[in-house]
Amino acid sequence: MIRLVRHWREVPAAARGASIALGNFDGVHRGHVKVLEAAHLARPDAPRAVLSFAPHPREFFRPDDPPFRLTLEPERAAALEALGVQILYELPFDRAFSALTADEFITEVLYRGIGAAHLACGADFAFGHRRGGDVTLLRARAEALGIGLTIVPHLDDAEGPISSTRIRRLLQDGYPERAAALLGRPHVIRGVVAHGDARGRTIGFPTANIALGRHLEPARGVYAVTAALADGAVVKGVANIGRRPTVAEGAIARLEVHLFDFAADLYGQEMAVSLQHFLRDERKFESFEALRQQIARDAEHARRLLDNPLL
Repeated sequence: MIRLVRHWREVPAAARGASIALGNFDGVHRGHVKVLEAAHLARPDAPRAVLSFAPHPREFFRPDDPPFRLTLEPERAAALEALGVQILYELPFDRAFSALTADEFITEVLYRGIGAAHLACGADFAFGHRRGGDVTLLRARAEALGIGLTIVPHLDDAEGPISSTRIRRLLQDGYPERAAALLGRPHVIRGVVAHGDARGRTIGFPTANIALGRHLEPARGVYAVTAALADGAVVKGVANIGRRPTVAEGAIARLEVHLFDFAADLYGQEMAVSLQHFLRDERKFESFEALRQQIARDAEHARRLLDNPLL
């Protein structure tokens, strides 16, 4: 399992000497994978590691912004572990850390603190107080300290550089399949199943309800999904992201998942929901019966897509 290190002072000997990919890694997309690969190729003898931050610096400096994260900390760690990362330095980003100069970040954190053997980062990596450090400074200081450095160019496709910003826009516009192509896997919303108002059960479609919390809110509407449960099972289903205008419109959007052919109690359990296909926009119906009929059509549509991925 991935080893989580949440500090940079007095790092255990076993967590030192790693080849480290640097960045926020929101989404852990295909461009991030190239940075991970570069770190490993440069020093295949060293532990594979990532250095990132919690909270995301943007969340720290702009706490009133709408949620924008593609992957919260648990999902990011799971995605990195699946890619073979052995150590995740998830450093607390607070006022004191944000005040470190670029040179202090290199010397005190990377060199003295965690004893990096090699570093890899994207060409636009910026760090230190007011983002005062760039790859030019990092190259010069790392060389002087005997730390290797690989600067990885952007990974591009036909539409330009692959980035977290592009993926966020695709999800907000209702294109989870295109977002998945850039991520290298479907977008996941992970959370704990909470009690709802049980209205879905009354019309034959019980749902597991998950708050979006600090996750980016994708396009509101209905999706074909798969859900990974706490016991490792993966179940197909149909989900709605939105404010439920037909039932009782709320101020906060949430994720409601109806799992096919499934009846177990999931309250209080963690669920990871993968958005596979966008089916339709959220809309208000004139009656509960009209809503029930549309959900039945949505469920059948989702089953067809999930059972026949090439449709």
